[in-house]
Parts: sequence; structure tokens; C-alpha cells
Amino acid sequence: MTHSILHVEAYDTEVGRIVQDVLATMTQYPVFPGTHPYGEHPDHATCAVYFAGIWSGAVLIECPLSMAFEFTARLMRIPKPIQFDNDVYDALGELANMIGGNLKSVLPRGVSLSMPSVVEGSNYSVRVCGSNRNKRMAFDGPNGPFWVTLVETDNCHNEN
Repeated sequence: MTHSILHVEAYDTEVGRIVQDVLATMTQYPVFPGTHPYGEHPDHATCAVYFAGIWSGAVLIECPLSMAFEFTARLMRIPKPIQFDNDVYDALGELANMIGGNLKSVLPRGVSLSMPSVVEGSNYSVRVCGSNRNKRMAFDGPNGPFWVTLVETDNCHNEN
């Protein structure tokens, strides 16, 4: 049976809505679609969850460390961290998991979600192997911009 698969661009509206809803609900942090171009940051964090099945890929959240600390304080209801610690890892992983889980509900049936992964530091890059299509969306909030990228991998056109 061949399934009609939508490409990554078809999910723009859902990604935007999900990011805004998750952050508003879980962190009370208001965000809206932004226009900031993506740029390298000296101190940065990326969290990701991966999708497998009839549609495969990943969703990545990329933000300056100051934004990661803000998200952590709001999500966990703790004082804002001053360094990247286990609370920040957990908070970013949880945000990626919630965004990915909500996005999974609009992807084709039969897609599974991985555990989140988190990377922090400077001068690093994250590559989803096999990817050839992605859509990076900027978001703005009171503390500046961050980006969410939806990646679609090559093997998502399997037949079941």
C-alpha cells in the first residue's frame, strides 16, 4: 500500500502552532513567528527528537544558552540557572519531547518518536544523517530569537 507523504514544508503551520502552544502552556513564555536569520552563536544549545516509520526525520530546537536558561527556569519553576547543568538538559529535552510528541499527531500514522538528545557549547554542528529537506523557522520572544527546524530524511518514502 502506498501512502501519500507530505514534505517538510507542508507542516509549517502545524510546527508554528505547536511551538507557540507548548511554550505558552508549559512555560508561560509567549513566542511568535520571527524573521531573525539563523546565525552562529558562541554559546548555543540544540535539542532534538527523531521520528521513524512511514515518515522519518527530526525536530530540532536551537537557542542561545540564555534562552535555554530562561526555558528551564519557567518549565521547572526554579531560579534561572547560571550554567548548563542537568536541569537545563532535562528541560530542553522535555521541550523537544513535547514539541515532537505534538507534531507526531499531525504526521502520518505509524511514526514513532525517539528519546530527546541535547548538545551545548560553541562551534558544533548537528547533522541528521540521510536528511535532504529541512525547514528552519525563527521564533521571537521577550528574550530574543530561537529556531525550530523540521528535518525530513530520505527513507521516508517507504511502502507498507
